[in-house]
Amino acid sequence: MFENLTPALLELFATSLWETVLMVGVAGLAGAAIGIPLGVLLRLTDRGGVVSRPLFHRIAGGVVNAVRSTPFIILLVAIIPFTRWITGSSIGTWAAVVPLTLAAAPFIARLVETALREVDNGLIEAAQAMGASTRQIVWKVLLPEALPGIVASITIALVALTGYSAMAGAIGGGGLGDLGIRYGYQRFLPDVMLAVVLVLIVFVQVIQSAGDWLVRRLSHR
Repeated sequence: MFENLTPALLELFATSLWETVLMVGVAGLAGAAIGIPLGVLLRLTDRGGVVSRPLFHRIAGGVVNAVRSTPFIILLVAIIPFTRWITGSSIGTWAAVVPLTLAAAPFIARLVETALREVDNGLIEAAQAMGASTRQIVWKVLLPEALPGIVASITIALVALTGYSAMAGAIGGGGLGDLGIRYGYQRFLPDVMLAVVLVLIVFVQVIQSAGDWLVRRLSHR
């Protein structure tokens, strides 16, 4: 079935897998670094939040929704000038990290906001009654209580980024998606395409299993 997988192709597979890991890992970290504070901000400024700012919440929420609703392949092309300005190139692994990060950040922000909504309001009110500041409420109540949900949110985002990284291969982003398009599709090697799909399935399973394990550990602290 995989007779076309020569040693040279297997070596290319290893390189492409590493590029996918790099894209998903770096974009996931950068997206979380932006998305988690943004999600906290959205929760704090919502109606009934600790520092309720309905107008700001609507504007910020609208921007988040606008980016989230943009199909990734369109976002990928639309921000090419920005990507080139950041990385000096519009193709390659690092160039793909920029749109991946922009796609991940609002996605994570909404998931984190949802996780924070699950925190019992009684805990927040108790902290306020004891004179806790907004910073203390965030770091000692909201984030610790919502941590399992936040980890689950990041896991979902990493799985989504894996699919996005494959799409980035369509414009030379590197990784397994690029390998599948160049060899599996353009050179009519269906076994290469099948191998790429199988590797991506295993990759996603590893991410999901690791995330589920960590969520269970955090939920039984």
